[in-house]
Amino acid sequence: MGTRGAYALVDTTPAKTILVYRNGDQFYVGKKFVFTRRRVANFEVLLEQLTEQVEVPFGVRRLYTPTRGHQVHQLEALQMGGKYVAAGREPFKKLDYIHIVPRKPMKMKKFKEIKPVVHCDINVPSKWHTFHGLSRHINVFTNGRLLIPPVKIIIPKFTLMDWENVLAVVGEKVFPLGGVRKLFTMNGHLLDNSKDLQDNHFYVATGLEAFKYFPYWKSPKVPSEVQQKCAEIEKHSRRKKKENLKGKELHKHDSDSSKLQDSVYYAKEEKKQVVERLIQSGAEGDVYKAQTPNIETQGAPVVIEDQEVKVEVPVDETPAEIVKEDKGIDDNTPDSGSNKEKEEEDLHEDNERQQLSRTSVRIKRWLRFLMVWEWKPVD
Repeated sequence: MGTRGAYALVDTTPAKTILVYRNGDQFYVGKKFVFTRRRVANFEVLLEQLTEQVEVPFGVRRLYTPTRGHQVHQLEALQMGGKYVAAGREPFKKLDYIHIVPRKPMKMKKFKEIKPVVHCDINVPSKWHTFHGLSRHINVFTNGRLLIPPVKIIIPKFTLMDWENVLAVVGEKVFPLGGVRKLFTMNGHLLDNSKDLQDNHFYVATGLEAFKYFPYWKSPKVPSEVQQKCAEIEKHSRRKKKENLKGKELHKHDSDSSKLQDSVYYAKEEKKQVVERLIQSGAEGDVYKAQTPNIETQGAPVVIEDQEVKVEVPVDETPAEIVKEDKGIDDNTPDSGSNKEKEEEDLHEDNERQQLSRTSVRIKRWLRFLMVWEWKPVD
């Protein structure tokens, strides 16, 4: 009978240690990860455990080599002490991952505490002591990501002297694209000095991208008092924008009207000078009479109204006139025939008189002609 080989009851494969970087982040130092065959059965389990250790958007889905960006598909391809880049669904981004060095804060010089004056009995700390002797507790949002809650960060007192060290401390907890480069308030005000930081306030960390104006103050982690203040500020800014838009529209309208008036094709109205009559009303001692003469009306000519000027009155205001009926004019009466005969006789008499006057004028003319001809001297 053949002999069987001894079964391996215990897995003797040693544990592997790898260093994992984050894709596209030149400030991420890298995190060591140790795994064995018993805890990590396949490559998918490894990706799930890396998702818990390395914060990557949408989780770790791929592993790349840091120099050439070759994708790793199996556990056997991972080398002991190797360096790899964890990424999500995005492609590999070329960076010098191997030479990323952690940013250490600069050594602080020891400053002597300024003590109060000897003759003063009040023990008041100096301005340097109140500012640099205390740490800052701030809450930081990630730029453009409303679903990620703010991260509470404690900035030690020795890092407040250098603004770059403050950004480095914030970059260890908040991970925007390209690392933390700038700090803004929730309203979009840029901070450039650690003196502007205040305890228990909320800020927004940005990387290479620009600040995104999102309602960060609506997060449930923000206190109600801060939410009310931010809401009032936003309403005030909206009112200002509306007022500015209205002013611009009025300015445009005025400029357009002035251009039209200056143009050749604009019909200008003629100025009509109307001289009104100045009536001095009120007797001496009257309450309604002006005590002092008006300067504007001094020296103005008095125009007397013409009595023959006719004034047109509306039809509604004209008084009604009574029209009397003529009793002599009636076509249905029996005396209408006799009236017509009288009118015809009158017309005939008038015609005869006109003919007589014409004949008399002609006769007079002939007589004058004859008289002139008779007295004419003979040559």
